[in-house]
Amino acid sequence: MLEKIERMAWLFDFYGPLLTDKQRRIVELHYENDWSLGEIAAEFGVSRQAIYDILKRAEKALEHYEQRLGLVGKFMGERQQLTEVYRLLKEMEVAGDDHRKKRALTLLEEVLGNGR
Repeated sequence: MLEKIERMAWLFDFYGPLLTDKQRRIVELHYENDWSLGEIAAEFGVSRQAIYDILKRAEKALEHYEQRLGLVGKFMGERQQLTEVYRLLKEMEVAGDDHRKKRALTLLEEVLGNGR
């Protein structure tokens, strides 16, 4: 469940503005403020089932945007590369290793688009 919450948070950060105002508010209340479906239903004056349906449509839309655009995946990949660069640079600081230096530079070039 925690993985789903984290994934939805990332998708919402990237694609939230593409949702309707109502979908955006419901996703925000549920995933960011940890409101139950019943609490959200009471806030909107609708049934719990209506909130569930809106939430599922919003989740599906966010997943669809990620499938088509892949921004979260790209961001996470670059973040992982930058984490490795940081680790390599810290190791180089201690060891002065040319192999680690070359690997760090290669990763940075990949993330930055080959020096562009």
